Amino acid sequence: MAPIRTLAAALLLATALLPATALPPARAAEPGLVTEPSRHDARQTVERFAAAVRKAGWTVFTEVDHAAAARSAGMTLRPRSVVLFGNPAAGTPAMQARPTLALDLPMRVLVWEDEQGRVFVTRSSGADIAARVFGRHGQPFPAEAQRNFDAFVGGLVAAAAN
Repeated sequence: MAPIRTLAAALLLATALLPATALPPARAAEPGLVTEPSRHDARQTVERFAAAVRKAGWTVFTEVDHAAAARSAGMTLRPRSVVLFGNPAAGTPAMQARPTLALDLPMRVLVWEDEQGRVFVTRSSGADIAARVFGRHGQPFPAEAQRNFDAFVGGLVAAAAN
């Protein structure tokens, strides 16, 4: 346990020492990420996203509320919720073939609020999922699957944000 505590302390110290000006702007372009603005507050956006996932016949596994975790540690953080979602009928065969895929699945989106109170939904692109998730586990994720992923998850995000 000591190495974990040491790592946590080092991360806390590094974060505290990092000046805010060294951080990229909240909407800075990051390779592999797609960020869309939402017309709704963070809670509504999360709920709308979850409803869109369920309407599509997929599963919402859980929500990780980072702001609530920060509050429990006596800290503040603007809304930051990660929604984990997927399709067990599609994901299970892939995980049967490559058990390590379970480390990176299910899929996820981040709903977050910036310093001006604007809300955004950030997701991985199909190309990112192909390289970062499936590629590292030796599973193919062809170009057509990438396009289908972008269209499907992009539609879920649009349903949540508009």
